[in-house]
Amino acid sequence: MNSVIHSGTSVVRKASHFLSVSRKFFCDGSSIVGDETDNGIEEPLKVTWESSEMDCGFAEERKESSGLEETSVRRRFLEGAKLGASQVLSTLQQDCPGFNTKSALDELNVPISGLLVREVLVGILKTLSFDNKTRCAKLAYKFFVWCGGQDCFRHTANCYHLLMKIFAECGEYKAMCRLIDEMIKDGYPTTARTFNLLICTCGEAGLAREVVEQFIKSKAFNYRPFKHSYNAILHSLLGVKQYKLIDWVYEQMLEDGFSPDVLTYNIVMFASFRLGKTDRLYRLLDEMVKDGFAPDFYTYNILLHHLATGNKPLAALNLLNHMGEVGVEPSVIHYTTLIDGLSRAGKLEACKYFMDEMVKVGCLPDVVCYTVMIAGYISGGELEKAEEMFKEMTEKGQLPNVFTYNSMIRGFCMAGKFKEASSLLKEMESRGCNPNFVVYSTLVNNLRNAGKLLEAHEVVKDMVERGHYVHLISKLKKYRRS
Repeated sequence: MNSVIHSGTSVVRKASHFLSVSRKFFCDGSSIVGDETDNGIEEPLKVTWESSEMDCGFAEERKESSGLEETSVRRRFLEGAKLGASQVLSTLQQDCPGFNTKSALDELNVPISGLLVREVLVGILKTLSFDNKTRCAKLAYKFFVWCGGQDCFRHTANCYHLLMKIFAECGEYKAMCRLIDEMIKDGYPTTARTFNLLICTCGEAGLAREVVEQFIKSKAFNYRPFKHSYNAILHSLLGVKQYKLIDWVYEQMLEDGFSPDVLTYNIVMFASFRLGKTDRLYRLLDEMVKDGFAPDFYTYNILLHHLATGNKPLAALNLLNHMGEVGVEPSVIHYTTLIDGLSRAGKLEACKYFMDEMVKVGCLPDVVCYTVMIAGYISGGELEKAEEMFKEMTEKGQLPNVFTYNSMIRGFCMAGKFKEASSLLKEMESRGCNPNFVVYSTLVNNLRNAGKLLEAHEVVKDMVERGHYVHLISKLKKYRRS
């Protein structure tokens, strides 16, 4: 299989007899795959349960009120919960030695509901910064325990998850583990969402494998919406780039007698690609086909990514043609993946060729595709072509995003055009595209490197006045807050 694709003459030939059947474009509700890059090109696997992190019982309240004829009742409930949350947050802020927080909360006499808990915890999460994270974690837990002690109220699993999220943001790993123990003790099953929150934190602490082993052995692990627990674990490990651990979990899965499905294969294949294990990638592809699974939308995306970064445009072109022949029409995602990989290999002419080809077949470039092209031109030192592409995308109705602006600002700085770079920063703000810290850092550090200290200071001053990333200012090169 490897030699077939590398020769550029025929792609995925061994799989062709499986591809005449109808295609399955989505596997277990997910969408592929990868890591966050400077261009925002690769999207992580996303599943429906990820959007539930902020529900925290609101669904129950919504169902209760939906049958009421008077919409004013629902409105009063929502307004009451928000008002109560505001009072609770104000009280929590008074917490200090000698202040009885529990008594103060009792005196508020606010009705406890899932929505109130959500509003308070989200409010704490929004105020969290590097300087106050320990205090925020303590206040969130105090409030959580107080709510749990009230009559006629029981936390939902989503309430636990939101508190876990606060602990994760605060780096409170031990507190997260204790909370999971409490969750299981109170009869709540740990889910894929629980595991995902925990692995995102402990992965950075070097404890990922211990957590994985704990969840594999746990009888309380409920892995909806995945087929089995191993897919839930693999999916989460992919999101935190634990590629080596993915290999280990996959081997454990086989040893335990579980059979992989399309989602499993896609994740393990992508991990192999990231680890540079090309032979294993194609060996897995062969195994996938032998098991009766046809390569799907995401499998092809992985293969295109591999071919593009490996500087094999001819093989990639053959693969695109093959996809059309077997009924999997290449989308803007496939073309963008291909263009991104080729731009990283410095093949800008090939990038432009494939972008023109996608337009010819009626597949219109989106903001991500344009951004990838612009970033490629910037990296290749072709600022004028990047400017032309930037102009074209706005004329075609594609609004630049923060990654697009950052690439252009970086390009102007590289060319010494600091006035244009500063002007572009103001433009993106006026268009409602809020600069992230990378944008500010790019401009400030380049200005300082060029000796334009006053201009750099003005950018930082503007950032502070707007309240943007104040807690990260110390990370700006040679900058100290006065």
